[in-house]
Amino acid sequence: MQAPMQAPVVVMNTNQERTTGRQAQISNITAAKAVADVIRTCLGPKAMLKMLLDPMGGLVLTNDGHAILREIDVAHPAAKSMLELSRTQDEEVGDGTTTVIILAGEILAQCAPYLIEKNIHPVIIIQALKQALSDALEVIKQVSKPVDVENDDAMKKLIQASIGTKYVNHWSEKMCTLALTAVKTVRVDLGETLEGEPHFEIDIKRYVRVEKIPGGEVMDSDVLKGVMLNKDVVHPKMARLVENPRIVLLDCPLEYKKGESQTNIEIANEEDWNRILQIEEEQVQLMCEQILSVKPTVVITEKGVSDLAQHFLLKGGCSVLRRVKKSDNNRIARVTGATIVNRVEDLKEADVGTDCGLFKVELIGDEYFTFLDQCKNPKACTIILRGGSKDILNEIERNLQDAMAVARNVMLSPSLSPGGGATEMAVSVKLAEHAKQLEGIQQWPYQAVADAMECIPRTLIQNAGGDPIRVLSQLRAKHAQGTYTMGIDGDAGKVVDMVEYGIWEPEVIKQQSIKTAIESACLLLRVDDIVSGVKREEQ
Repeated sequence: MQAPMQAPVVVMNTNQERTTGRQAQISNITAAKAVADVIRTCLGPKAMLKMLLDPMGGLVLTNDGHAILREIDVAHPAAKSMLELSRTQDEEVGDGTTTVIILAGEILAQCAPYLIEKNIHPVIIIQALKQALSDALEVIKQVSKPVDVENDDAMKKLIQASIGTKYVNHWSEKMCTLALTAVKTVRVDLGETLEGEPHFEIDIKRYVRVEKIPGGEVMDSDVLKGVMLNKDVVHPKMARLVENPRIVLLDCPLEYKKGESQTNIEIANEEDWNRILQIEEEQVQLMCEQILSVKPTVVITEKGVSDLAQHFLLKGGCSVLRRVKKSDNNRIARVTGATIVNRVEDLKEADVGTDCGLFKVELIGDEYFTFLDQCKNPKACTIILRGGSKDILNEIERNLQDAMAVARNVMLSPSLSPGGGATEMAVSVKLAEHAKQLEGIQQWPYQAVADAMECIPRTLIQNAGGDPIRVLSQLRAKHAQGTYTMGIDGDAGKVVDMVEYGIWEPEVIKQQSIKTAIESACLLLRVDDIVSGVKREEQ
């Protein structure tokens, strides 16, 4: 019992906002739904674009779920965690970012009534969700089919499914070819795994460079069998076109080496001063002679090249590029077979790259670009994108990244699930059947996941301007009969068979999106107290 006149004890700082219990859960669910609603119109081939101005005044035009959420500034903690979701999805599998957000929002929305009105404990709901997750993954496995990675037509169809919902849809044939060629180029065979399956390493991030040059039209885009740099040769008299070049890559400056710290030299005679200048020249000359001893025709360094060194190398018939980025230098090394040398003294014949067929410098627009092209068996490549304006190019690049991610995922795990909401619908129908066999209150949240999965086909129908209720019932009926490849034609908003319509997606994407969505829903349901340290303005 409290003493009658005791003052209330304030434990927490008074200028913090605090929501607890039910209130916190409701606020989380509402926030998640709000984020999902922002993204909802961006699903499917009839997707709308969002136009975002960032604080710096830059413009982003996109319908890629992840790109939109990256730009939006969100205050609510639950909404922030939704943004993380799409980031995970984007880094993990590259596509399906929109799906994840919509799914997570819908699952929370479906679970809300059980939590708030029926007062079921969140832990029980989470148990049911976890159960539903493992069953859903099982269903996805059943409806998926293997794919032959070497069959280019099948692969293009697949990438097309990913691109079909994006802005570059007009040039989908071209984009599929670009993405597929790039991924095949950087694919390194690592032999077989223990199970006897082929094992690849595909590093898109490091070895595929996308170079955007405004101007021209999108169909002029191309994949170089080599590397392109935004550089010109250092001396105007150097050769701008070399066939079958011998390439030397350096990571050291071709300049006179100064002392590490300040060096003072006292000179008594005039000759000594001349001698010092001469030594500088001789040092540079020695460096250049060491380089020229392996008879290179192209020298590329990450550091600077002094005027004197340019002169000697020009006399030795070399074209020189300086201050090349480290990442570009690594790519050039992969493409030409050269080794990056850190000290000129260590240069030997084996370090020279001879796999490149052509070195040329061209003027595109008003900038010089250097091409190392026609390489034999390159393990890195550059994609040149052309297009009307910077905004268009940025959007095309984002879509191309998605397409390459899809191609990469399929090569790493060659199995496909039907697209167009078919997989989600199959999961929904199977879970709904299963829910009837569960006992106790678990079956409600379990059923909620089944209902939530329907939101993907439903959103597709809505975005295509169809009648969601009628078309969904038709789709549900078809799935109940066991034709699990039936999905939504995102253009017309009608029920079609995905086998004929030809939209398949990598199974990894489907699995990852359901995993991420359900796990995040569990996370947000577990929260029962939100303290935000926002200082309220003093009135």
